[in-house]
Amino acid sequence: MKTKILYVEDEPFLGKVVRETLEFRGYDVHLQTDGNKVMDSFANFQPEICILDVMLPGIDGFQLAKMIRQMQPQLPIIFLTAKSQTEDLVKGFEHGGTDYIRKPFSVEELIVRVENQLRLLNPATSVTGTQEKILLGKMEFYPLKYELHTGEEIITLSYRESQILEILSLSKNQVVDRRVLLRKVWGDDSFFNSRTLDVYVRKLRNYLLADERLKIVTLKGTGYNFLVP
Repeated sequence: MKTKILYVEDEPFLGKVVRETLEFRGYDVHLQTDGNKVMDSFANFQPEICILDVMLPGIDGFQLAKMIRQMQPQLPIIFLTAKSQTEDLVKGFEHGGTDYIRKPFSVEELIVRVENQLRLLNPATSVTGTQEKILLGKMEFYPLKYELHTGEEIITLSYRESQILEILSLSKNQVVDRRVLLRKVWGDDSFFNSRTLDVYVRKLRNYLLADERLKIVTLKGTGYNFLVP
C-alpha cells in the first residue's frame, strides 16, 4: 500500500514538480494550494505524513500544523520554509512540526526526510532491521526497548542513541562511514547533524565503560570502528 502524503504548497510549478516526483517514487500524494481548504482534505484523505509550506494564503503552515496536531498527535509534519532565523524554526517545532527543510531544496532530500520521519513514527521498523537483542561483550543491547544492560544496571537510551548504537553494533569491528551513519539516522550529513553525532558518540562511550574492551574508535575523515571482542 502506498504511503499517503498531504502536500500543501501555493507555488503551482514547485507543487506540480514535487508531487509528480513523489508519485513517481511510489507515494500517494494529495496536493493542496489553499490553507483554508487543507483541513477538509486532511479529513477525507487521512494522510500518513504532511508536508506543509509555511507561507500560505489563508491559514499559514504553522496554524495548520497546530490544528492537525490536535487531531493526530503522532502524525509527522515536515515544514518547507524560506525562513532561516532560529526563532522561526523554534516556532515551527512549537506548533507541532517534526522536521523542516529550507527552500530551495532537492526532492531527493525531501524523500530522505519523509522516509526518516516514517521510521521515527514506527521505531520497530529500524534503519537497520532491528534485532531483539545484540550481545556486546559483557553487555546486552535491546534496540526495540532502547536499553543497554551492563549486568549491574539498565541504561535507558534515547531513540537516536539506540539508532546509532544499533548501526555500529551490526557492523562491529568494521568501519562505518560517517556520512552513511548521518544519512541513516538524520536523513542528511549537514554540519549541524555532524556535530550532534559527536555528542551522541561521546555519550555512548560513557555508557560502554562498564566493559573496558568495548571501544568506539574514531577514524578521522572516515567514520567509526566499534571494537567488540
